[in-house]
Amino acid sequence: MFGELLRELRKDHKMTQTDLAALLSLSPLTISAYECGRSMPDDETKVKIARIFNVSLDYLLGLIREPFPFERSQHTIFCPPNFSSDDIDKVQEYVQFLSYQKKIKSKSL
Repeated sequence: MFGELLRELRKDHKMTQTDLAALLSLSPLTISAYECGRSMPDDETKVKIARIFNVSLDYLLGLIREPFPFERSQHTIFCPPNFSSDDIDKVQEYVQFLSYQKKIKSKSL
């Protein structure tokens, strides 16, 4: 699974194996081995890969399906894993409602 995600991320970012290898100070053959599942990077390299593609390690390791950014701010909302897509839609609607209220309030000042 890691190799498939790595290949997908690399291609989505229009990078070759050689490009990624250069960023990681590795050989293109090592990147190929990761993508084919013949080997796994060490933890330090996994963190570097997550930073390069700005995805969480949880996503990179296949633990979650939503690619949260590696660097998160206070504006990132984490919903419980048991939230359905309808629940998440409601959260997004509520955020929009709060933004609207804030906008209206600032106009009345």
